Amino acid sequence: MTYKHLFSKGKIGSLQLKNRVVMPAMGTSLASSSGEASADIIRFYEERAKGGCGLIITEITKIDDDYGAGTANQLTLTKPSHIPQLERLARTVQKYDAKIFVQLHHPGRETYSRLIGGKQIVAPSAIMCSRTKEMPRELTTEEIEGLVKKFITGAKMAQIAGVDGVELHGAHGYLINQFLSSYTNKRTDKYGGHFVNRMRFITEIIVGIKHICGKDFPVSVRLSADEFVEGGMKLQDTIKVAKYLESIGVDVLNVSCGTYESGVTIVEPVSYPQGWKKHLAKGIKNEVNIPVIAVSVLREPAYADQFLSEGNADFAGIARGHLADPEWCNKAANDAEEQIRPCISCLHCMEELSQGGTVKCAVNPRMSREIEFSGLIQNGEGRKVVVIGGGPGGMEAARTLKLKGFEPILFEKEEHLGGALRLAGKPNGKDKMTWFVNFLERELKRLDVDIRRGSAPAIEEVEALEPYAVFWAAGAESVVPPVPGSEGPNVVTAHAVLDGKVPEMTGKNIIVAGSGMTGCETAEFLGEKGNKVTLVEMKETIGNGIYAPILFDIKQKLQKYKVNVITQQRLAAINDHSITVTHTVTGKPQSIDADYVVLSLGVKPRTGLLAELEERYSRVRIIGDAVVAGRISDAVRQGYEKAFVLS
Repeated sequence: MTYKHLFSKGKIGSLQLKNRVVMPAMGTSLASSSGEASADIIRFYEERAKGGCGLIITEITKIDDDYGAGTANQLTLTKPSHIPQLERLARTVQKYDAKIFVQLHHPGRETYSRLIGGKQIVAPSAIMCSRTKEMPRELTTEEIEGLVKKFITGAKMAQIAGVDGVELHGAHGYLINQFLSSYTNKRTDKYGGHFVNRMRFITEIIVGIKHICGKDFPVSVRLSADEFVEGGMKLQDTIKVAKYLESIGVDVLNVSCGTYESGVTIVEPVSYPQGWKKHLAKGIKNEVNIPVIAVSVLREPAYADQFLSEGNADFAGIARGHLADPEWCNKAANDAEEQIRPCISCLHCMEELSQGGTVKCAVNPRMSREIEFSGLIQNGEGRKVVVIGGGPGGMEAARTLKLKGFEPILFEKEEHLGGALRLAGKPNGKDKMTWFVNFLERELKRLDVDIRRGSAPAIEEVEALEPYAVFWAAGAESVVPPVPGSEGPNVVTAHAVLDGKVPEMTGKNIIVAGSGMTGCETAEFLGEKGNKVTLVEMKETIGNGIYAPILFDIKQKLQKYKVNVITQQRLAAINDHSITVTHTVTGKPQSIDADYVVLSLGVKPRTGLLAELEERYSRVRIIGDAVVAGRISDAVRQGYEKAFVLS
């Protein structure tokens, strides 16, 4: 075994763990509407336990029916009726020698009135969160005392269900964190003011759990080592809290950081490197004697093993990595890390949750649908399937078809596989985007799939193969607007720039027209190379349709590279050394100097042979951007789904 630190035994209190890999809590919204553990959520956790994880910490679990909802459908421990299905979940996980903790949670001010029946949200103090933008009502002393009892009751019900321990969510700006931090706790009663009073809420919870459940029932506390907000808790403040929690019997600390108001520091976008916050975990570990779990964008087994060997923590928190691949641990332990389907930090999981859906993964279409896609039926019988297009959708389709026993033949007109996703990895800090392309390419090679690069087949070539079915995954092509000068020699597309098909651009005046994801990333890419870049957008704001945390990160990069942003301007004409734009409201024209104009005004599906293929074959499947311009998640999901059901 290569990774001796990850796969050595560990201990939390008197609880023995088979390895040092922890799957931290992540919201799923897979529970039933009544809060019980549904068949879907049980299967979700079962696959991660079967995949080799040592300790699984469930999603945020509600302990207060009145004000405690964090998501639409979440695990709940408020009634005895919640116990039987939680017991089923616990037993399912434990049969694989994995341990399971339930994370007890209350959102406080970080929720929405729509989730609690329209009532006003509550908090230690009436201070609005700038992200949720709802003014909370200050809890009364009596209400706080009642919440203490609800946390304790939740822990006892978890213990009755056979769960191995509980975690108190005291991080990310949620209710317990709000009491701990003087930034959000301005109370003047026994639960606010000086340090001891700010610790009183969590102290009463912990002491109560230990009294009711016994000192050997493990209690973890998740902490934000740095809130990353002005006036919030910093590392030294959290070290003081950590040492105090150890003194009152906490068994393990789970170190994270940030609050809703610090945004991307909780669930980081692609630009954050592995280990960026390891100093926070190590700072706490150096000051306590109880074990520390830590997250820090840990993606690769080699890095996670090194993270532990350096003494940053006792347990490695592999969160989103387990969404992308439930077999992360088994593959790492068996020297098959190249077969790990990698998390690319695209935040698709968080975006889906924020929109009220269940958690989903852009690179793992089975995620949250494990029962639906419980096994591939080997029904291919060696029949040939032509797949035209080697982007992520086509590659996923070819991989799945091969596993089903078909013989896919993958055509890609370029010499490189990956399509638009390969280009998304070009800007600095976006290399994780290409990890998935590399994974799929390795899988196709391992499965011995017939790949024909640099080839866009003619209809006769397809016919000669006598395919049983054809998958059209040819992607999309850039839209070129019908404006004067759009065909000029100084006009290029964003895709051409990112693909290296344009001569090196440095020290130039460059206009990027269009501020979607590709336009913003291209502006960043060119700005980093020392160009003077102007980003022109027709709407009032840039980045329309981009998930807010990702857009926040992009805007920081644009500022870093001094990209000039101009909105409400319509591209009217392109000249040899300038462009003409008109204001969308006033119609006033404006001229802007430009050596090059980069078009990023959307894409349209490539049709190519599609009509001829549909005339000749009854089984033509269209996936990805060839259907409608979409995202990585759409292409991968469609490629998997359509291959899965082919019979």
